[in-house]
Amino acid sequence: MAIEVLDRIFKAYDIRGLVDEEITEDIAFAIGSSFALFLMKEREPATVVIGEDMRPSSPLLAEAFADGVNSQGFDAIRIGLCSTDGLYFASGKLNLPGAMFTASHNPAAYNGIKLCKSQARPIGQESGLARIKAQVIEGAPLPHRALGKVSTRNLLDDYVDYLFSLFKSEAFSGSFAGRQLTIGVDAGNGMGGYTAPAVLSRVNAKVESLYFDLDGTFPNHEANPIDAKNMVDLQELVRSKKCDIGLAFDGDADRCFIVDERGELVSPSAMTALIASRELALHPDSAVIYNLICSQAVPEIIRESGGKPIRSRVGHSFIKGLMADHDAIFGGEHSGHFYFKNFWRADSGMLAALHVIAALLENGQPLSELIAPFNRYHLSGEINTKVADTSESIAKVRTHFASLPSIEFDELDGLTVINTAAGEAWRFNLRPSNTEPLLRLNAEARDAGQMKAISSQVLDLLKSQ
Repeated sequence: MAIEVLDRIFKAYDIRGLVDEEITEDIAFAIGSSFALFLMKEREPATVVIGEDMRPSSPLLAEAFADGVNSQGFDAIRIGLCSTDGLYFASGKLNLPGAMFTASHNPAAYNGIKLCKSQARPIGQESGLARIKAQVIEGAPLPHRALGKVSTRNLLDDYVDYLFSLFKSEAFSGSFAGRQLTIGVDAGNGMGGYTAPAVLSRVNAKVESLYFDLDGTFPNHEANPIDAKNMVDLQELVRSKKCDIGLAFDGDADRCFIVDERGELVSPSAMTALIASRELALHPDSAVIYNLICSQAVPEIIRESGGKPIRSRVGHSFIKGLMADHDAIFGGEHSGHFYFKNFWRADSGMLAALHVIAALLENGQPLSELIAPFNRYHLSGEINTKVADTSESIAKVRTHFASLPSIEFDELDGLTVINTAAGEAWRFNLRPSNTEPLLRLNAEARDAGQMKAISSQVLDLLKSQ
């Protein structure tokens, strides 16, 4: 098996590549066999639960992977179509390791695999992917036990039941400002079109839907709501149908992005702060994890809500690791991933959406008013810039700002520059992409003009590199 192909498809947190060129049934079989060997050494249960998204290639790849698992004497439970958080639910409920076939928000030509240990414990490069890749290269030995078996199971109703068990029984039955809530949903032809109807049918709400047909060719727009152009249709739907809230899911529906009743985008940092405050009201003095590109408002609100903010590098394996280390009640990323202790520390876009819907029903305020206290700073959003050398570019930016007064540096993940001067406080983070020659800039300031000025200054430095 070509090592250069494996080098391309094994990423920091998952396995992902072009179907037929990089992700093939043969490779899926080899990864399944190597995953079983990895689990054996980790003393994990000898059964793997396997889910798949709506991409045309997913069923055959999942079948080949299951054959690889079986070849080492492990059983496989195929749960069929599900969201990634549905797979995490299955791993947690059944206490089994899992594999999800999806390429998340990537275009139709891609597919991949997200792996976890039992209880939805993450497997990233350092926690297992490198070892699994090495085993694929080495090749799996002949097994010393009988072939495993495959069974099937549908867990959608169990998944929905569990989500609602995390809220008060009356949380979703009431009215909103004396009437039925109206929710707009853009599933982007992804797995949200499978899970959202099952979940939202239990909410006292009228649902206005977009692109619920499961179609892994993504005929309407990419299932990538972090890109503003993919939110336009939902924004128009919310305005035209007078929705109280709009939800957008990515391809595997583990992330959720929201627009308010005006059709305006809600910052994932504000969502993080809102959900953190709700969780801390029930579990005071708990830790909450946030990644370093979240707004500074997030740790401020966590403290004000009686919690302990813990800052993390970007990436689910870091967030989940810190949640375990600090027994954190919740974790949020500015990329739209939200993690819950009572969901096996896994991320769930649907659970995050339910928290915001519950807050709307409890408070009776328009979403724009409900979320306003959590928006304390003006944010640039993530700005990507191609550079020849990410390390040299970061060093140049650091040198430039080192000459200014009242500057602090932090290098937990890339470079964070903080201006502490009274009256003009601002901050930005500049970090390299894991997969491309890109630098990702996130800046914020209390003043919109200051935020735009500092963003432009950093971008000019990068372009002159």
